[in-house]
Amino acid sequence: MTSPNDEVDALMAGADHPHKDAVEHLRAVILAVDPGITEHVKWNAPSFVHGGVDRVTFNLKAKDVQLVFHRGAAVRKDAFEFADDTGLMRWRSNDRAVVAFKDLADARANEQALSGLVKRWIAA
Repeated sequence: MTSPNDEVDALMAGADHPHKDAVEHLRAVILAVDPGITEHVKWNAPSFVHGGVDRVTFNLKAKDVQLVFHRGAAVRKDAFEFADDTGLMRWRSNDRAVVAFKDLADARANEQALSGLVKRWIAA
């Protein structure tokens, strides 16, 4: 597992999110998916990088726990297909999707499915 980032730790220490416990839990889950995943702060939230590209970023402005799956900062126009066998993803464009959890219990219940999604997403 990659270790957490001090910058992200500091951000989260001061964060006032109703489901901060779920965010912290999911940070650990995502970092454990692949040793090549690192995290930093992007869009004032924890963001996970693989191969030098931001791939998954929390949306801390949401009332629930939201993760944005993307292929970098800008929407890309190239052909991209990704099969979500979990039903967790809600597509916002051809290469961006949001996964939302109600709370820590929901995040824990879907932890394995999320791990698989992250693993396949960074490989796509």
